[in-house]
Amino acid sequence: MTDRVQAVVIGGGVVGASVLYHLTRAGWTDLVLLERADLTAGSTWHAAGGIHPINADPTVAKLQKYTIELYRDIEEESGQDCGIHMTGAIFLADTPERLDWLQMTDARGKYLGIDSEMIPIEEAARLLPIIDPDQFVGAMLDAEHGHVDPSGVTYAYARAATAAGAVIRRHTWARRIERTPDGAAWRIGLYDTSRGDLAGAAQAAGDGGCDEWIEATHVVNAGGLWAREVGRMVGVELPVLAMEHTYVITEPLDDVISHNERTGDEVMGAIDFGGEIYTRQEGQGLLVGTYDQAAVAWQRRQTPWDFERRLLTPDLERIAPSLDTAFRHFPLLGDAGIARVVNGPFTFSPDGNPLVGPIRGLPNFWSACGVLAGLCQGGGVGLALSNWMTTGNPGFDVWAMDLARFGDWATRPYTAAKVRENYRRRFSIAFPNEFLPEGRPLATTSIYEPQREAGAVFGDVYGLEVPLWFAPEAGAVEDVTFGRSNAWPHVRAEVHAVRHDVGLMETSGFAKFLVEGPGARAWLTHMLAGRLPRPGRIALAPMCNERGNLTGDLTVACLPAATGTPDGPVHTVTGGATGNAATAERFIVFGSGIAERYYERWFEAHLARWRETSTPNGAGPDGPVWYRTLGTQMCGVAIAGPNARDLLSEVTDADVSDEAMRFGSFTALDVGWARAWCSRLSYTGELGYELWTDAGYLRHVFDLLMTHGQAHGLRLFGLAALNSLRLDKSFGSWAREYRPSYDPFEAGLGRFVRYTKAGDDGADFVGRAALIDKYGPGGAAAGSRSAPPGAMSLRTWTVDGRLDESGFDAAGDEPIYCSGEPVGWVTSGGFAHHSNVSVAMGYVPAELAHDDVDFEMEIVGERRAAHLVDGCLWDPLGTAMRR
Repeated sequence: MTDRVQAVVIGGGVVGASVLYHLTRAGWTDLVLLERADLTAGSTWHAAGGIHPINADPTVAKLQKYTIELYRDIEEESGQDCGIHMTGAIFLADTPERLDWLQMTDARGKYLGIDSEMIPIEEAARLLPIIDPDQFVGAMLDAEHGHVDPSGVTYAYARAATAAGAVIRRHTWARRIERTPDGAAWRIGLYDTSRGDLAGAAQAAGDGGCDEWIEATHVVNAGGLWAREVGRMVGVELPVLAMEHTYVITEPLDDVISHNERTGDEVMGAIDFGGEIYTRQEGQGLLVGTYDQAAVAWQRRQTPWDFERRLLTPDLERIAPSLDTAFRHFPLLGDAGIARVVNGPFTFSPDGNPLVGPIRGLPNFWSACGVLAGLCQGGGVGLALSNWMTTGNPGFDVWAMDLARFGDWATRPYTAAKVRENYRRRFSIAFPNEFLPEGRPLATTSIYEPQREAGAVFGDVYGLEVPLWFAPEAGAVEDVTFGRSNAWPHVRAEVHAVRHDVGLMETSGFAKFLVEGPGARAWLTHMLAGRLPRPGRIALAPMCNERGNLTGDLTVACLPAATGTPDGPVHTVTGGATGNAATAERFIVFGSGIAERYYERWFEAHLARWRETSTPNGAGPDGPVWYRTLGTQMCGVAIAGPNARDLLSEVTDADVSDEAMRFGSFTALDVGWARAWCSRLSYTGELGYELWTDAGYLRHVFDLLMTHGQAHGLRLFGLAALNSLRLDKSFGSWAREYRPSYDPFEAGLGRFVRYTKAGDDGADFVGRAALIDKYGPGGAAAGSRSAPPGAMSLRTWTVDGRLDESGFDAAGDEPIYCSGEPVGWVTSGGFAHHSNVSVAMGYVPAELAHDDVDFEMEIVGERRAAHLVDGCLWDPLGTAMRR
């Protein structure tokens, strides 16, 4: 008889053990962890064990801090020694740019509660006398840095989990994973590896080469080095790759011994950005690790199943350049003997962050992979995933770790290129205007080449090349910097063109979904918190989760049914030239391009629930509904500026007057010879139109607009100008202002929520009950003094500083101070060229979001006065968009 359990965790490394432990802490105990060999046998056992709370993403930093603080608890709970050494560490900067990064990191730590401080290099040398201070320009002290015993931590999780009722099965290989016939659970085929003959597994007695089977409602892939292979068992090629990583342990060093004797403390750890080096004390010597520039991938195609508790062949030649830097920066290493070389594989994702969450199309199959810093992040990953599995929500914003940030464009070769790039840059600083070159260009549209020839400088968004700004000549490269780059004057000119003439920008990178079927309106009414538009209209519609927090800032267009019109006037809605399948209203849902897979997963999970709770045939109460992703099959351009209507009127015979095409219209028209959907709205705040057409027609539409636009002062513009223009208007964006950390009222979107106005239909939507419980039936204006305790408010500030190319602007995650105390954080910022001022948007407690409060922001190490903006800087009534 096959056993059935609530969840199976595959993988007995520190991440799998953490997931198991956190599931028991969340109340699940009918759990089994499957480990092919023994706990820690993959990459955990040879990890260097470093822990610290420093991460470029604030949420990941919080989870790392949680992980560190958890170790004392699980040590006490389990009785297992975790080998905790909280030594502190010095982060070393050898260039002014790296010092800037440390100052920004230290500032971010102020509102995250991280115990760090900037210190002079002389103080760093006193605290860490093994460095040569002449090699560095500054340093940051991290008091929460240390190291642990990887095996001790893993066994502490395991012991605490089994004490709560979970079961760990060692020497049990999960060889096959398939759905049960009723689709309600998973079947996992098991093979006993204690017999030691993995090569003979295929000939094993039993069903499908398995000794036995177990069923589980949930399955977690915490396979570590074998995450790809476990994913392939259910038809998924996860974007993860193992890299060879080397650290050396020196023989005992007199300086280390004398420091221990003199101070009674271990030598502090060090992170050396210039050499991609980390150090800590090990025994009476030092452990020195490096992310070498050779970046050697391990087992690009298939990880051997019989690999356990093994190291790889050391290659000191490969890490010699890094060691040369180490000898300069840490002079005592030049004469140190090497006692041991550890070269072992660790898994990386393309951007270096974990791959966590549910997998689209595989109900109750979860990923906990690519956690290269398992001792730093494993506790946080376990907490997030256990919340997600047991409550349907991770409990906080995990966008930086969410598997859905990658789409199917993240193929195995692409992953290999990006992982090697990321490995080389493990300790490199990341600039806010930096787009890395590996794996590009990948996806392009038909107007990529003409834009490139026009001087476009590209970045990549969700695999697609998108123009950032336009230089006078092709081939320009943007200087990466924390300040204003060489793009500044050109972006300024693009903004000027949009505000005074007309600009054109490609919009193909948006996520786009077609929702159809008799039940489409009813389902979208349930899914979206906003008011659905009438046929021929488009509207902003926030989307919430069950807690009432944002899961999307979407725009929804309603395509009218092409049912014909008496007498056949020219403005009749038609479904095509030689056919008509558009006999009922349909909807196009637009969203942020980076969230395409995120939306797909959300839609499909809720469609399944909608059908389960509806009619017996699963069609839904108002009939069937289905959706499909349009992707770059549907491409687009936007034109914006005072001359936009005049330009559009020259390329179409449709009536585009204000009377015929009001703000918020969505209508079909012909642009030249091409059929297009035209929406009248603009993220720039100007009079604007978005034109959407089949990919094959995009070049025709683009060329036509470029030709006719010359007489109207048309100029191409990119994402940098769009950012400047939106800051004029205090318009937010997904993953910055709009994230699952905030609800629509906090984010200033409350006016779009469908229960706050007289005449709202009162129909339920996901998150409605939570919002009413928090704010009452009337909602609340953002920043209202009557907002509930703990509510935050999205606000815009102007920031004092230089107004020329030499200045610095907020980029995101800087602290916001009130009366000298950190009270909030910047979500995004930049220079609003039209208003000629530096601008930042961010969140502060609602009770402080008023102009009688003095604010400051810390930008690249400098405190600056910040002045609250009442509404927005430009055209607060929105007359330009509606002219």
